[in-house]
Amino acid sequence: MKFSVPMRCVAACLALSLASVAHAETLRNEDVVALLEAGLGEEAVIAKIETSEGDFDTDTATLLALRAKGVPSPVLAAMVKSANGTVRYDDTSPDPTVAHTPGFYIMDNSSGQARMKKIDPLASTQTKTGGILGYAFTGGIASASIKAVLPGATAAAQTGDRRPTFYVFFDPPGGNQSAIFSTGFGNAVITPNEFSLVDLMEKKDRREARVGSLNIAGSKTGVMDKDQIPFTYEQVASYVYKITPDRQLEPGEYGFLFALVGGAGPGLSGGVAGARVFDFTVR
Repeated sequence: MKFSVPMRCVAACLALSLASVAHAETLRNEDVVALLEAGLGEEAVIAKIETSEGDFDTDTATLLALRAKGVPSPVLAAMVKSANGTVRYDDTSPDPTVAHTPGFYIMDNSSGQARMKKIDPLASTQTKTGGILGYAFTGGIASASIKAVLPGATAAAQTGDRRPTFYVFFDPPGGNQSAIFSTGFGNAVITPNEFSLVDLMEKKDRREARVGSLNIAGSKTGVMDKDQIPFTYEQVASYVYKITPDRQLEPGEYGFLFALVGGAGPGLSGGVAGARVFDFTVR
């Protein structure tokens, strides 16, 4: 009996300690900053956010202040997801750390206020062969080109910016995957390096992009090097990339494309069935 009082004190202290630990597991903005300053890696901090209760302030001003302190964008994205409970998409937000549905976006400044505009892709399943007569008459010395045909004389996405900024939001691994970046046979584009930016050939009621060639030396699939416009990209958040053309674009029709595998053109075995193109117009 003489130990009953001390035991009650120990039990009370233990309860307070456990309560303190439980309370500490509710992460706040300052806790995330402290973990990063202590040297924990980005992946470890994100894992902690995803497995703990969160009470985060994620308004725009606060996120900008945290970014200025050096908090990485993927960590900010994890905080936003935790604060919202479920992912809430805002496809017009100019902030790439805000969740957008997977896809390709162009930054639109036409209204005086920056906003993102989603570019819906066109899937070309029609191909045509150009230069086939020259190929035939020269016995294959002259090249024939395989072209993906895009319907419509102009794109829905338009910009007056000669060097526009683009953002691409890829599907995060796991969960339901969209088909927007699928190339067929279970494969998908996972980096901007797999895109080609091209100047589309303008016709009366359509646009065309070369996706292959054929001559006596053999056949090639994919966009020719001479047709590609170089661009630079950088990762700005988890599965989010910013893309900028390396030069100004003249008025005309353009598109980011990747080949869809599975078809065959003349002389091509296992060629391209067409291309998926994120098209836009520079006015």
